[in-house]
Amino acid sequence: MEPFSAEESEAVQRIWRELGIPGLIDVHTHFMPRRVMDKVWAYFDSAGPMLGRQWPIAYRADEDRRVETLRAFGVRAYSSMIYPHKPDMARWLNSWAAEFASAHPDCLQTATFYPEEGAAAYVSEAIDAGARIFKSHIQVGAYSPIDPLLDGVWGRIDDAQIPVVIHCGSGPAPGEFTGPEPIDELLRRFPSLPLIVAHMGTPEYEPFLALAERYENVRLDTTMSFTAFSEESAPYPRELFGRLRDVGEKILFGSDFPNIPYSYTEALAACARLDLGDRWLRGVFHDNAAALFGIG
Repeated sequence: MEPFSAEESEAVQRIWRELGIPGLIDVHTHFMPRRVMDKVWAYFDSAGPMLGRQWPIAYRADEDRRVETLRAFGVRAYSSMIYPHKPDMARWLNSWAAEFASAHPDCLQTATFYPEEGAAAYVSEAIDAGARIFKSHIQVGAYSPIDPLLDGVWGRIDDAQIPVVIHCGSGPAPGEFTGPEPIDELLRRFPSLPLIVAHMGTPEYEPFLALAERYENVRLDTTMSFTAFSEESAPYPRELFGRLRDVGEKILFGSDFPNIPYSYTEALAACARLDLGDRWLRGVFHDNAAALFGIG
């Protein structure tokens, strides 16, 4: 797919303009060092074991073109979700992401971590350098969120109240440490920790929704959820729609751009198909994240 067309740009903009909001805020987009992104794309191309299906990259393009695409869609703020899969990688990723955010002011400066000696120190460095959002990928990193090596990390993030987008659900394939139980334990230790559960917690939707209901600073992002692609393998239970409406201020829009096998328009239309009302959509697409990140 061409990164975007004038027709698609108009279609995306029409969605948010008709809601009366000034644009979109996407908390779950991926910008990474080129060689890291190339490896990620190669994995998707191989339909690797964590995927279990064909996964064409809809917005495969160079970095500048991908930034241009988001701006053409009217995305006012986005993230650069980075994550390590081994030790001695996170600090380098954080440095790259800080430089990326400096060059792209509409990017929420993103940082990450891994359970290793010194993690609390480089997380503190990232916060002092202006990090506004963190990424934790329990599945790819294959680590427990309650690993003692992360105690200092969570404590520092909790003190600073920097949101963490955390991929902790067991989709698209379970990992040793995925699922709601470790996150429940983490929140018992740090009840004010600001977590954004990625992908609505796919496929453990209800337990992660319950955590958002229970803990003031737990939120959910819509990344890939509700789309036709995801509904085939992990449909969101209709009986939870009422509860989703009730916690509407805790739902944030995420797309997984550019690594999605369908159009950006579909990511937005999927949320609209829930029929939870324009007020709910305005919050999800813009207002909730604007309040969380202080975007005027």
